[in-house]
Amino acid sequence: MTVAVPLIIVVSGPGGAGKGTIVDELVARDEQLWLSRSWTTRKQREGESDDAYVFVDRDTFLQHIEQDGFLEWTEFLGNLYGSPMPTPEDGHDIVLEIELHGAQQVKVRHPEALLVFVQPPSREEQRRRLQGRGDPDHHVVERLRKADDEERLGAELADLVVVNDDIDRVVGELLGFIGVARQRQG
Repeated sequence: MTVAVPLIIVVSGPGGAGKGTIVDELVARDEQLWLSRSWTTRKQREGESDDAYVFVDRDTFLQHIEQDGFLEWTEFLGNLYGSPMPTPEDGHDIVLEIELHGAQQVKVRHPEALLVFVQPPSREEQRRRLQGRGDPDHHVVERLRKADDEERLGAELADLVVVNDDIDRVVGELLGFIGVARQRQG
């Protein structure tokens, strides 16, 4: 009997695009998906869910790098972020919610990975989302500055680009995209 190789679905986009909301809804609607929780050295935001990330100190993160424990990792605004090597339950496809630099690293290691790039509906909405989640003003400015380059590169690399202006439509589109990929794989 042949064991199916899991799909790797990478959901990427600039800060404030709504990746987390999309991924949470996607995983809730498709029980075959397993979300790999990213690690970070940044401080947990007030009101942020305990399982938004695996929050660790810098030394722990650096030790994990030395042990080749990350599929990808990067530093942004002085904090480290990384996706641990996946260990999904049997029969599950892997979902990674990561920034674009990490998505590029995953595509190098796993060219078959599916890259979905999420764009916010507008810079104004992106700013509102970033401020609404409690990002400091200087981080909001930096993320908005970086967004134009990320969107240009993301559109070039992505297998699917979506504008996050309607969560139900976007999640439906992603579920259809994943369904087609599973049929091709099967």
